[in-house]
Amino acid sequence: MSDEYHTIRTESLVEIKVQGSRFIGEAIGAVSAQAGQSTLDQIRKREHAATHHCYAWRVGHDQDMAFKYSDDGEPNGTAGRPIYDAITGADLTDTIVVVTRYFGGTKLGPGGLARAYSDAARLTLEQAGRSTRYITGLATATLDFALYDRWLKLLQKMGATVVGSQFADKATMQIEVRLSRLDELQRTFVELTSGKGQIEIAPPSQKK
Repeated sequence: MSDEYHTIRTESLVEIKVQGSRFIGEAIGAVSAQAGQSTLDQIRKREHAATHHCYAWRVGHDQDMAFKYSDDGEPNGTAGRPIYDAITGADLTDTIVVVTRYFGGTKLGPGGLARAYSDAARLTLEQAGRSTRYITGLATATLDFALYDRWLKLLQKMGATVVGSQFADKATMQIEVRLSRLDELQRTFVELTSGKGQIEIAPPSQKK
């Protein structure tokens, strides 16, 4: 299982015109189907005079990945699938792309429609850019103060982040690290403390 995935770097909006029709593409981050639907509802309300609101979204990671796309009244396969293919072609997740069409009076035909929706989605995603994110694990470690400074240096080498600390007779800290380095974190801690420290691993999460 990879602990690396990609999503858009920023929201974006791009408009293209094809034989009088306006195609307005919007790319927005969405970490769930509910978030994607909420975004779609907002765009439909804002662009209520539009002819179509075609869209695709992809959320989640690995086995938890889900997707949906819709032609919203356009001929079957001419809108939703080309938008979805633009998302997968860019290897993105946690993303919704909505392409709103204002009909300009000239029918484009299935091929012309598919190209227009694909181009609008692709250009929108290019403007949004791509951001690399990671699935992380969270560990809680407790150790003697005599080892504290050495442990911090080891954490820095592993690219781990201390997200919380408590100090009493010993030092306790919450640590976030890429999932692929979680075993290394645990092994390094056991070696440093000669098995006398305490470390607990929490379930993984996604982060920017």
